[in-house]
Amino acid sequence: MNIALEKCTLEKVQELQQISILTFTETFEEQNSPEHMQAYIDKAFNIPQLEKELANPSSRFFFVIVDRQIAGYLKVNTEDAQTEDMGAEALEVERIYISNKFQKLGLGRHLMQRALEAADELGKKKIWLGVWEHNDNAIAFYGKKGFVKTGEHSFFMGDDEQIDWIMVKELEYGAFFYFFLSMR
Repeated sequence: MNIALEKCTLEKVQELQQISILTFTETFEEQNSPEHMQAYIDKAFNIPQLEKELANPSSRFFFVIVDRQIAGYLKVNTEDAQTEDMGAEALEVERIYISNKFQKLGLGRHLMQRALEAADELGKKKIWLGVWEHNDNAIAFYGKKGFVKTGEHSFFMGDDEQIDWIMVKELEYGAFFYFFLSMR
């Protein structure tokens, strides 16, 4: 199995749209109505919206590729691209998704490592994310990576208000140190 990370650029917006819709649907369709799912997908993953996000210098997207297939992706934000004002010393992991077909291969660890490297490259002191309070697998994964719940915020799936936990990891050392710890 060959695993690679690739920065997503505007030229790959259609591939980003496809993997975004696929992974979001796989992750949340069983717990949400088709109407709420479609409303969110139409708003968040339309081509003009994704092009706007890709063009924002405070956001970065990365694909994880397995044997030349896009298996998932990562979106990180800094500065004003963050979905909550967590300050200039923070990096947000807004999206980290792996297709069901590629689950349990350690790909989430690769994407999280890339997020830590981005935080290190940018001199950030903390990394944070929002995770749906009912996404037990993701909460467990982030907990193992050293994230702790510090608060909550609202997330709207269509007009359905849901609660995301805000989880934060303070960064005191370089990304290599965190990668080493995550391998234990």
